[in-house]
Amino acid sequence: MPMITPNGSWTSPIEAADVAAAGGTPQWLDVVDGETWWAQSRPAEGGRVALLRATSGSGAQEVLPAPWNVRNRVHEYGGRPWVVVGGLLVFTNWDDQRVYAMDRASAKVDPITPAPSQPHGVRYGDLRPGLGGEVWAVRERSTGSRRADVARDLVALSASGAQPRVLAATHHFLTAPQISPDGRRAAWLGWDHPAMPWDGTQLCVADIAADGTFAAHRVVAGGAEVSVCQLEWESPDTLLALLDPDGWWNLHRISLGGEITNLAPVPAELGGALWRIGSRWFAPLGGGRHAVLNSGRLAVLDENTATVSPVAEAAELVAWSPTIAVHGDTVAGVAAGAVSEGAVVHVNLRTGTRSELAVPDEGGAWLPDPAFLPVPHERTFKSRSGEEIPAYVYPPANPDHATPEGELPPYLVHVHGGPTGRAFGVLDLGFAYFTSRGIGVVAVNYGGSTGYGRRYRERLREQWGVVDVQDCVDVAEALVTEGLADPDRLAVRGGSAGGFTSAASMTTVRTYRAGTVQFPILDLSGWTGEGGETHDFESRYLDSLVGPLPEAQGRYDERSPINNTDSLAGPVLFLQGLEDEICPPEQADRFVEALDGSGTAHAYLTFPGEQHGFRKAETIIAALEAELSFYGQVFGFATPGVPAVELRS
Repeated sequence: MPMITPNGSWTSPIEAADVAAAGGTPQWLDVVDGETWWAQSRPAEGGRVALLRATSGSGAQEVLPAPWNVRNRVHEYGGRPWVVVGGLLVFTNWDDQRVYAMDRASAKVDPITPAPSQPHGVRYGDLRPGLGGEVWAVRERSTGSRRADVARDLVALSASGAQPRVLAATHHFLTAPQISPDGRRAAWLGWDHPAMPWDGTQLCVADIAADGTFAAHRVVAGGAEVSVCQLEWESPDTLLALLDPDGWWNLHRISLGGEITNLAPVPAELGGALWRIGSRWFAPLGGGRHAVLNSGRLAVLDENTATVSPVAEAAELVAWSPTIAVHGDTVAGVAAGAVSEGAVVHVNLRTGTRSELAVPDEGGAWLPDPAFLPVPHERTFKSRSGEEIPAYVYPPANPDHATPEGELPPYLVHVHGGPTGRAFGVLDLGFAYFTSRGIGVVAVNYGGSTGYGRRYRERLREQWGVVDVQDCVDVAEALVTEGLADPDRLAVRGGSAGGFTSAASMTTVRTYRAGTVQFPILDLSGWTGEGGETHDFESRYLDSLVGPLPEAQGRYDERSPINNTDSLAGPVLFLQGLEDEICPPEQADRFVEALDGSGTAHAYLTFPGEQHGFRKAETIIAALEAELSFYGQVFGFATPGVPAVELRS
């Protein structure tokens, strides 16, 4: 019989250390000589990103030993960090941002780019095979003292260590060029401020001269109101690309003359937001068939019948990362489901079989009895304006405990980052840490989220801090109306853009009793290129989310949580990495300074060595335990075994 225990105080087998160990989701997967290779973060090693390859028996072997860290800072979110060219593995290393080449036969590693004159002053990303054994890449260079002072170009790198050879510099933002099958042309994506890549991008093609230089480029697809998120050469004369002229990222064939054909017109997102250059949502299978990701689920697009069909063998894997690859009849990728964490998965489309690699990930393979794990319920709520709001509800789950009669559980409204991002209904041990203790979680895909077409994304145009806040409120209040959540124990939580929405919610509405704000944006005027408190990639993002300056200055002032510290609805917990270049600590510092002596309870934890998002095991543990302790103090339940976070006022 389960014990009757106040929600929040349920004992759970899921500890913060288990969540930290599970933080190493695979990424940047590809197939090399028939083997599956991928990168994977290791929280127990300070978040180092290792490079692994599949071995016989469904195991994995590390390709590069410590301390190599296969990661880069291009756009601050990073781009494709490794590629195999002939007998060389070429990769970017986080510590110095240089590019290195490892001879696969001898395992000897040598740098192939110069040491920058200032730490991380030159970065490379989106590594691709080029001409004659070269590697083509995007190069970023710091050009001034501001975070947004950055220039980019496309370069060719040689294993000889020769100076990088400049190929082109057509736009302020670029993806690396991809060489055509006959070696005569190159294609890449480019866009300029104030556009973000999901607003409008151009697909560029240039002829390659005999000396390896690029001729003048021409634009064959994309534009100011059309986003292209991935391209691949199909033949010497045609390209395949994901673009959204009709409001949905669909797969198109593009001739060098600019003729564009939608291979299967569907009201579905087969692409996504290009936060990290080198992402891959589709891969050709041959015979007019293509593996695609339909809003995160694996599907097959058949241009012969103009259809997009789900893959039955992978039906329960609801979230595939945009890093799929094809080898013969097998699709390899990284996928997660409602009861399974992200893992390297193989699906053979001919035999209808599926296998998962048993990847050693410092304990993340451990899962408790499924009875302790919440099964997310996919829901659609209505906003007060009549819009549909998709969300995933994770109810409390613990077979050893039950809610006292007359009590309703606390609920956390989780706000995803981006804001041009989305939540998926997958197993999340971070959520399970709370739900197994009797605290519900709801992850809201508020207006502006991806996966629902351009119109839904653009609900947030010039409405950031309004639509996102209200959508989350509408979902929270619907759970209260349904009798699922305690109206006096609602909290809002989120990081990055989700941290902004959480802080904006706590300063503008009275729905929540508490808020957790992680590595947030708090001062909109400061979080611009002119304000100097964010990086170049997002320094004009607010032109579309809030409005262009100086015309919209009033909105910036009104919606900035930093200007509304005196109207907080309740206590707040701030969590911040001290080396964050995207949402630097200066803004959180100022907000907390304004709260000191105000009488409003708050706590502020900072983490040395952490960038945007937490990667170190000790940070993940400290942040989760602090959050649980915070809710316990605010909502009035005990949190045995968890260090108390100090609230000051």
